[in-house]
Amino acid sequence: MGSKNKLKRFRENETFGNVFQPSREEMIAKLPQKGKWASEVFKNNNPIVLELGCGKGEYTVELARRFPNMNFIGIDIKGARFWRGAKTAVEEGLTNVAFLRTQIELIEFAFEKGEVSEIWITFPDPQIKYKRTKHRLTNTEFLQRYKGILTDDGVVNLKTDSEFMHGYTLGLLHGEGHEVVYANHHVYKNEGAPSVVTEIQTFYESQYLEQNKAITYIQFRIK
Repeated sequence: MGSKNKLKRFRENETFGNVFQPSREEMIAKLPQKGKWASEVFKNNNPIVLELGCGKGEYTVELARRFPNMNFIGIDIKGARFWRGAKTAVEEGLTNVAFLRTQIELIEFAFEKGEVSEIWITFPDPQIKYKRTKHRLTNTEFLQRYKGILTDDGVVNLKTDSEFMHGYTLGLLHGEGHEVVYANHHVYKNEGAPSVVTEIQTFYESQYLEQNKAITYIQFRIK
């Protein structure tokens, strides 16, 4: 994507009422929406669902279409990417979608304890190299961050084409005593996965399927 195109998207993001782009300093000081996403942003009391590393926002938007009685927030540090999802939501008049531009490391500064009912992590970078493990979105530190904002019965969903990420996460969950609700190493070949897992596909996911790559899925609760 050219820099001119990126700048255009950044400018357009600033005009969308469903996009929030606080600075790091604003996040740490006190995000005005923290604890008030449902009441002040969405103007309802419906459950809040996050998609972390939402990319273009396809999953966030499709979830919002399917579940009008829930609120969805896509989170990514790259605003030029989720511009597409934000624009689609505006064009379709979806009032239960928002996008937050921030680092996932700062997620506890964005939400109060118990403010989030569910988290989706869709096709994250597996960060295979050892020195990159601190950025792996299902490592111990990230799980504790999620626990800090989830309801007591809140769930996390991991959908990935990386066998490494699937195996690493499953091993960590069992090792730390978390509750694995459902795990499958090939959701398109095995029955039992929630329909929302196989019926919603990202752009890259459809490409992976054309290449016959296995798509894995885990749903879990953090203890």
